[in-house]
Amino acid sequence: MQKETVTLLVNYNKAANEAMDSIIITLNREEWEKPLGGFFPSVRSLCSHIYIGDFNWLKRFKNIRQGTHILGGGPQPFEYLNNPFFNKDYSFNETLFDNMDEYLAKRPDLDSRMIAFAEELTAADLGGVLKYTDSHGKVYERNFGGCVLHFLNHETHHRGMISLYLEMLGRENDFNSLTQVL
Repeated sequence: MQKETVTLLVNYNKAANEAMDSIIITLNREEWEKPLGGFFPSVRSLCSHIYIGDFNWLKRFKNIRQGTHILGGGPQPFEYLNNPFFNKDYSFNETLFDNMDEYLAKRPDLDSRMIAFAEELTAADLGGVLKYTDSHGKVYERNFGGCVLHFLNHETHHRGMISLYLEMLGRENDFNSLTQVL
């Protein structure tokens, strides 16, 4: 995993989220919450899941340079992630955002934190080993670069589901092209 790949993918995720959100904003409340049959049954629940996944992964990454989470990492935590924004705890069982406007206001801030995180990454970070506990309490030690790739790919997977839901709601969409940031 190279830093340039991470930078490309965070910029892609931001651009894809902006394009997706420009379509989501056209939904009414009924469409935003309508059960459409998937494991995450609505656009709202998928947007919530993506947000929580991004937040929780960034929170895991927050202190990796302090020696307790990354083996062989440097002494300093990621500056941009080391702030009170990450003092919250979100469960994967919750659905955030009482309304679409709340989601649309919070998503860009999280995207900017993801970009700042990518800017701080070094090759040494990406080659390290991340020790973390998942949402079920299971402890893992994984290649940090691989975890970053998983974190960034997670959005792509679920945006594909949102794309299908938008089609079911009669909204044309095409926001998953990586070429938009090349």
